[in-house]
Amino acid sequence: MEASRGQNGIQQLLAAEQEAQHIVNIARNAKMARLKQAKEEAEKEITEFRAQVEYEFQKKVAESSGDSGANVKRLELETDAKINHLKNEAARISQDVVQMLLKHVTTVRN
Repeated sequence: MEASRGQNGIQQLLAAEQEAQHIVNIARNAKMARLKQAKEEAEKEITEFRAQVEYEFQKKVAESSGDSGANVKRLELETDAKINHLKNEAARISQDVVQMLLKHVTTVRN
């Protein structure tokens, strides 16, 4: 009787082990499915985020290139103003510079 009882206990342990292995396999498969779903969702979010950032970038590029005409015009006006200022200053002091140069050239030192 004890032999059949021991045999019965071994059979129960083997059945419990198989059931536990089956539960572990189900859990592992469920985990893999959740990971795969999470990865797909993350990739979808990344794609949407990239598209949004690219759209915003293109929008800013379009806005700034539209403003580049205004920037060029503003820079041209500033440059012209500076050139005119320099010409006026040169005209104002050119007579003094010529007089100073003539004085130094014509003065003889011993």
